[in-house]
Amino acid sequence: MKIRILILIIAILTNFSVCAQRTIPPTDSLQVTGKIKNPTVFTLADLDTFPKTAIKDQIIFNHNGEVKDTLTGMSGVPLKTLLASIIYVYDKPKFLNEFYFVFIASDGYRVVFSWNEIYNTETGNNFFIVTEMEGKKLYDVDQRIIFISTADLKTGRRYIKGLEKIEVRQLE
Repeated sequence: MKIRILILIIAILTNFSVCAQRTIPPTDSLQVTGKIKNPTVFTLADLDTFPKTAIKDQIIFNHNGEVKDTLTGMSGVPLKTLLASIIYVYDKPKFLNEFYFVFIASDGYRVVFSWNEIYNTETGNNFFIVTEMEGKKLYDVDQRIIFISTADLKTGRRYIKGLEKIEVRQLE
């Protein structure tokens, strides 16, 4: 009888730990839409054509500062390089201060960046779409498409796996 109870407890605990791990569907393209003249879709093949930058190894910390993962062997496309062909719709340059970008992952996870954060700070120079990780090309990375900010202190908040869309919006 004690063995049955022990097996039942182990089964229940195993079920909870399996449920706690969520699967993030990989993506094969990245849409850029919103307050722009030229909505664009970047496929994996498109991303592979951009010049790559080596990305130093990153320790991923959660919001409490606890180590969650270590990413190695990365290269990627700087976000500003990827967005260079995007034409924003605005009347006067001062309205760019009202623009923000919503990065949306395949599981619904969202992260928001301001136009100034991307284009007018040193931090914006440290935003990347990862094209290679741990010696694997983008096609072979299970969590593709990946966005990372290498300048963040708690890197996990803006480490986006399964990135599928960037929506460009303007405050109303």
